Amino acid sequence: MVLTLSVGVPVVLLTGGVSDVEVGEPATAASPTENPTTVAARQVAERITAQLDKQAAALLGGDRSGFAAIASSAVRPDLRRRFDALRALRVTHWQGRPSGLPTSAGRAGEWRVSIEFQYCFVVPNCQPSPMAVETRWRDGAEPRLLTFPKSKSSAYVNGRYNGQPGVLPWEVSKLAVLVGKRVMVASTPAHRDRLPGLLKRAEAAAKVADSYVVAGAPPDLYRVFYAGPKEWDRWYGGDQPEWGAGYAVNVGGGHHEVVLAPETLGYGPGLDEVLRHELAHAASLPDKSYWDDSAWWLIEGLAEHAGADGQPVTRYEGLVPTRGLVKGDWDGKLDKLLPADDASDEEVAGTYGIAYLAFRHLVDRFGEERAFAFFKAVVHDLRLPAQTTEEIFDESWASLRKECVAYIRKAVR
Repeated sequence: MVLTLSVGVPVVLLTGGVSDVEVGEPATAASPTENPTTVAARQVAERITAQLDKQAAALLGGDRSGFAAIASSAVRPDLRRRFDALRALRVTHWQGRPSGLPTSAGRAGEWRVSIEFQYCFVVPNCQPSPMAVETRWRDGAEPRLLTFPKSKSSAYVNGRYNGQPGVLPWEVSKLAVLVGKRVMVASTPAHRDRLPGLLKRAEAAAKVADSYVVAGAPPDLYRVFYAGPKEWDRWYGGDQPEWGAGYAVNVGGGHHEVVLAPETLGYGPGLDEVLRHELAHAASLPDKSYWDDSAWWLIEGLAEHAGADGQPVTRYEGLVPTRGLVKGDWDGKLDKLLPADDASDEEVAGTYGIAYLAFRHLVDRFGEERAFAFFKAVVHDLRLPAQTTEEIFDESWASLRKECVAYIRKAVR
């Protein structure tokens, strides 16, 4: 018989006869018979993995036909277009693996399986971004990919981003790309002529954003995508508020991609502020993006501070709409600032202004180091302001919030 000690180590007790197992030699238990369906699924997964490895080698080696060769003829045009987009983005790492065992697709010899891809752009040894898609295959000595849908967005779980943001630009669009020292900019070929100017301005913004890292190292590369009207409604799920000029979206692996709205290239100097703001998000937000309405003021306040780039408060562009909101019906609460998707431009500008002034007060009074420590505690570590201000600022949150509100009201008088 076999007894188990509390630490989980099997102890063999002999109940009679002579044992063939010498002292100190581990006993080997017979493996139970594996379910034939599981065995078959595992073998299919191994054959699919071999095909995915061939596809990866083709992509990294510049073999367009080889990249598409693992698929049926109906899927190959889409794979060839994806190949072109990924090569334009200078893909440096690509790997696909089944996520779990395949299951029957309902027809003999056909299987469904989720494939997780890991990829890098430009930087050879980056932390890869993940992307999962549900696929269908026809089995054989070399399985054939029958369906390869676009990726879908995943929900947030317990305040943390737990998946992927929706359709990625390279899944659905032809892309033109330029790469600088710190930034990659991309758009559709229709906007190719705008990319040199955008890259120059994004590189300048990246120098500012690099100083807004609150934990770890700066991003290895900032990724900026300019969206035309069609792309704005399609990329990353396309569900953006009417007033949005851009956003930073978490694509996993420590990367946030910046998307600029169609009209932003006509903003003149305002584009520089938008770029500094969004790249600061990419630099400051955690790998597993936190989203909580009560922290919106802090997230956007830091980004607005980066956008302002050290200019005096009196020159802040949103000061007039901020004054209107503060002297109107604002109740003095910071944790309720997030504007509705259909809010007016004036209301949106005012809420961003309040967030900026609140964060500006923290910086002016305590310095960037402690302001960033507060940001990290609340946004990265998911601690409430009331749990952190005593140790970071030597002041209660109730007292500090009142100071921020007084500072805001004074600034817009």
